[in-house]
Amino acid sequence: MSLNGQVAVVTGASRGIGRAIALKLAQQGAAVVVTATTEQGAAKTADEIVAAGGKALAVKVDVSVAAEVENLFKQSVEAFGKVDILVNNAGITKDGLLLRMKEEDWDAVLDINLKGCFNCTREAAKLMSKARYGRIVNVSSVVGEMGNPGQANYCASKAGMIGLTKSVAKELARRNVTVNAVTPGFIETDMTSELSDKTREALQEQIPMGRLGSADDIAGAVLFLVSDAAAYVTGHVLSVNGGMYM
Repeated sequence: MSLNGQVAVVTGASRGIGRAIALKLAQQGAAVVVTATTEQGAAKTADEIVAAGGKALAVKVDVSVAAEVENLFKQSVEAFGKVDILVNNAGITKDGLLLRMKEEDWDAVLDINLKGCFNCTREAAKLMSKARYGRIVNVSSVVGEMGNPGQANYCASKAGMIGLTKSVAKELARRNVTVNAVTPGFIETDMTSELSDKTREALQEQIPMGRLGSADDIAGAVLFLVSDAAAYVTGHVLSVNGGMYM
């Protein structure tokens, strides 16, 4: 699954799933544009890639702001000449029951998770359509498929990403641009490390494979979708959840 000569933009890549994806694509030869909401966060992952002999550019960006996203892709082209791959991974949570959810918490999650995906996809599509080649992968979530109490805003944003994926896949297919989604289940990240033992056990009971996934499990799925092995796969939602939702 060599990505030699390709250029990838990975949003939300300072830690967790995004970091694992950025490192995985770099290991396969891609030059990676690493984005995060802080310069330090982006630089940390980019420095890891460079230290391992790869090519990387760190860019601080708020994906919900169209002008910042335009600048992100401008910098990417200036640094590497093109963009072949986009992975929309940037996301936040502001959980709470619907009856208590603040309007600003709804807006913040939809702005970053869904509008951010739209902003980045639109800019990437301009370049990829002209080049007649591209791979876009949207990192959604299992809860975007099944729902989850206390996460109406997050679930709506992730379900929206699936609808966006399918629509854009149909629009760009004739340009040789594939658009797919990955829906992670419960993954070992900084957020899940804060769960109590009781909560973790309850989660694992819902998963037929009996364990939480790893960030590398998701990175491997993304690598497949951006590789030549998936050249005829578009509009697909690839579940990586240990069997908890089928």
